[in-house]
Amino acid sequence: MNVTTSPSSDDLARACAEAMWKDDQASQGLGMTIVDVKSGEATLAMTIRPGMVNGHNIAHGGFIFTLADSAFAFACNSHNERAVAAQGSITFIRPGKLGDRLVATAREVSKSGRSGIYDVRVTAGDVVIAEFRGHSRIIGGTLVPGTWDNNNNRSEQTT
Repeated sequence: MNVTTSPSSDDLARACAEAMWKDDQASQGLGMTIVDVKSGEATLAMTIRPGMVNGHNIAHGGFIFTLADSAFAFACNSHNERAVAAQGSITFIRPGKLGDRLVATAREVSKSGRSGIYDVRVTAGDVVIAEFRGHSRIIGGTLVPGTWDNNNNRSEQTT
């Protein structure tokens, strides 16, 4: 008996994240973890370690930016189209502190043609630490092999 199954767009997003994660030395090296990935969305977390604080004994902005940028990358690559950052900016609202578990939640605002816009909120608990906006550009190619339809669903034949 042949049964056709179609994984959801969120299944595709998770498959893309898994493919990216295995080669993402930067995010792994900073101790980031993937909390959740869905189509057009991604949440990553990172704990501020001693080597991540600056001369004011607060989280260095570059590490906060990197966490937000990584969440942005997983969100904009969730459609199985290879995408890179074309531009990114961040507004620091409150300082992160040593030991804080920062959570960056990225969501797609707009995707049209080869361009996308994503907003990322970085929090420590209920406190907003920073807001990031990234612009993505599709560069061609896919992260996950296979045949996918226009809704980013892959048809698989099982017996």
